[in-house]
Amino acid sequence: MNKLVVPAEIDKLDDVIAFVDTSLEGHEYSDKTLMEIEIAVEEIFVNIASYAYPPEEGQVTVETEISGEPKILIARFTDSGTKYDPLEKEDPDTGLSVEDTPIGGLGIFITKESMDDVIYEYKDNKNILTIRKELR
Repeated sequence: MNKLVVPAEIDKLDDVIAFVDTSLEGHEYSDKTLMEIEIAVEEIFVNIASYAYPPEEGQVTVETEISGEPKILIARFTDSGTKYDPLEKEDPDTGLSVEDTPIGGLGIFITKESMDDVIYEYKDNKNILTIRKELR
């Protein structure tokens, strides 16, 4: 696996996306797949940077791997911040108007809908969120 460790700060988002994009080099995938991956990476990283460590500062480890046939991107985000399983949050009601939709939860919903697999585990006092997406 390729590995990047960055401070959990929103201004590091471009570094994280560039790292994931670099992991995809040399593999075939559609623009739609790339967009879905980048949106999921953004949602996950921004949530960690925004909520995992307040008021302290911390780090995020991002690991990527391409494996299998067909090719699948595996991206793992690990932080030692506040324990939080985003998959426990109830999916938003997408039938509501914009005005009636509660704030929050849409990013992880989009991630769950666009990735082939999203797995959360809490191990060794660390939050570990893994996404998988077939490169197509």
